[in-house]
Amino acid sequence: MAFHIQGVPIGFMAIMLAVLASMGGFIFGYDTGQISDILLMHDFLLRFGQCTSSTDPSSCHFSDVRAGLIVSLLSIGTLFGALLGAKIADVLGRRRAMTTECTVFILGVIVQITAMRSWPQFAVGRLISGLGVGALSAAVPMYQAETAPPQIRGSLTATYQLFITFGILVAYCISIGTRDVSGSGSWRIVVGIGILWALILGIGILFMPESPRWLAAHGQFDKAKVAMARARGIPSAEADSNWKINREVAEMRAALEYERNIKAGWVDCFKPRDKQLYRTLLGMTLQMFQQLTGANYFFYYGATVFTSVGIEDSFVTQIILGAVNFFCTFGGIYVMEKFGRRMPLIIGGIWQSAWLFVFAAAGTAKDPTDNPNIGKLMIVSACMFIFGYAMTWAPGIWILIGETFPTRTRSKQASLSSASNWFWNFLLAFFTPFIIKAISFQYGFVFATCNLVGAVIVYFFLYESSDLSLEDVDAMYNDPRCKPWTSSRWAPEGFATRGDVAEAKKTEKGYMGMDEARAERERDANGVNGVNGAGNGVQGTGYQTEKGLATEEHREHV
Repeated sequence: MAFHIQGVPIGFMAIMLAVLASMGGFIFGYDTGQISDILLMHDFLLRFGQCTSSTDPSSCHFSDVRAGLIVSLLSIGTLFGALLGAKIADVLGRRRAMTTECTVFILGVIVQITAMRSWPQFAVGRLISGLGVGALSAAVPMYQAETAPPQIRGSLTATYQLFITFGILVAYCISIGTRDVSGSGSWRIVVGIGILWALILGIGILFMPESPRWLAAHGQFDKAKVAMARARGIPSAEADSNWKINREVAEMRAALEYERNIKAGWVDCFKPRDKQLYRTLLGMTLQMFQQLTGANYFFYYGATVFTSVGIEDSFVTQIILGAVNFFCTFGGIYVMEKFGRRMPLIIGGIWQSAWLFVFAAAGTAKDPTDNPNIGKLMIVSACMFIFGYAMTWAPGIWILIGETFPTRTRSKQASLSSASNWFWNFLLAFFTPFIIKAISFQYGFVFATCNLVGAVIVYFFLYESSDLSLEDVDAMYNDPRCKPWTSSRWAPEGFATRGDVAEAKKTEKGYMGMDEARAERERDANGVNGVNGAGNGVQGTGYQTEKGLATEEHREHV
C-alpha cells in the first residue's frame, strides 16, 4: 500500500520503519525521565541513600556526589556510545547495529534491577545502558534519513525527538503508578519495563528493510533496490524495472563514488577551508546551548525541584511538564518546516529566557514553601518554558546537525556535535545538585542568560538551510556574499528566490529532486536541451552526470 507526496509513492513501510526506529529515542527518553521520580521513592532511598534510620525514608538523603553520579553516568555512557555508534552501524549494518545496541541496553538494565544495597552497581548499570542509548542516538537518525523517502525525510527524522519526549512522559506515568508499590517493586518495575522497549526495537527492526545506502555502499545494489521499493510502496518484483527506483539507485551509486573520492579525516573537520572549522564549532556550540537551555534541569531533577517549592505531589507536576513537552513537539515539527530554522530558534531562545527569569525571580523573591501562589507561578513558568523549548530548540538543533555539514566530513562533524551534547548533559546532570545547594532557584538566571546568548549566536552565525538540498547548503556557507542574517534570501543558481525553491518542491517536478528541478528551470529560461550541470554542489562530477542520466531515463518512461 502507498500514498503519494509530490508525485512520488510513499509506502506505509516508510512510516513504520521511522516509528519503530524512533523507539531508540523513546528508550533514551524513558531512561531520562524515570530517574527524577526514582530518586524520591522510599525503598530506593532506604537502599541507596544515606540514612540515620534503616526503616524511616524521611531520614534518608543522597549526597550531592552520589545523586550526581547516579544521574549523570548515563550521560557518560551515551557520550562514548555516540562516538562508537556510527562505526558500529557501518560495520554491522543499521538494523543489526540497533539490535546489538538494544542488547547492551538490556544488560545495563539487568545490572540496575539486580542491585540490592550497592548504589555504585546501580550507577554502573546506568553507564552500561548509556552505551547502548548513545550508540542508538547515532544509528537511528542515520537509518531514518537513509531509508525514508526524501519528500518526508525531515518529518520522519524528527520523530526521533518526538519519541524522546514520549518516553519521558511514559516514564513519569509509570512512576506515579508504581510509587505506592511496597518494597523494591516501586523502582524495579519502572527500570525493568525498559527491557520491553528495547525488545520491541531490537526484534522489530529486523523485520524492516535495511538501509539502501548501506547496502549500496557494500555493493549490494539489487538488495538496495528491493529495500527502497518496500519503503516506496512498490512491489518487490518491480524493483528492478521501476524507473524511480533505478533513478535513485543511480544517484546513490554516483554519490557513493563521489564520497569515496573525497573522504576526509578528523583533522579536516578543524581546517578553516570551506568553513569546515566554522561549521564544526557551530554544531558543537548549538548542541552545547541546547543543554544550557535548562530543559534537563527539569527533566532530571524536576520532582526534587517541585518538592522544594512546596508542591505536595511533585509526581503529578512532572507528568504535566512531560505532557506539555510531548504534545508541543508535534507543533515543533510543523514550526521548523513552516518557518525555517533561524527565526524559531531566535524567538524560542528569547521566549525561554523570559520564562526562566520569571521562574528564578519568583523563587528568589519569596520562599515558595511559605507562599503557595509563588509555587504555582513557578510551575506555570516551567510549563511555558517547556512549551517554547519543545516547539523550537528541542527538534531544531537535531535537524540542523543533519543538514549543516558537507558530505565529506558530515558523519564526523555530526559525531563531534552529538558528543558535545552528551558532554554538557553530563556536566549539568552531575553538578546541578551542587549548584542548587549553593544558589537555589537563582540557577534559573544562569539558564535564562544562556538562552539569550544562544539566540544571539543563532542570529550572527547560523545560516538558514530550510528548503535547500544538502549540496546547496554547502554552497551557501561558502558564498562570500551571503551572511547568516541575509541567508534566508539566498537562493541557488537557477532560482530567483528561496520561495522558488520551496515552490519547486511542491510542484509535480518535485519528484525529480532539487538538482533536476533547477536544470529544468534553466532549460526553460535558456532554451538549452539536456542537463547542463549548472548549479551549486557537485558540478562537473560523476554525481551530476549520473543524476542527469537518471532524469533522462525518467523522461523516456514518461
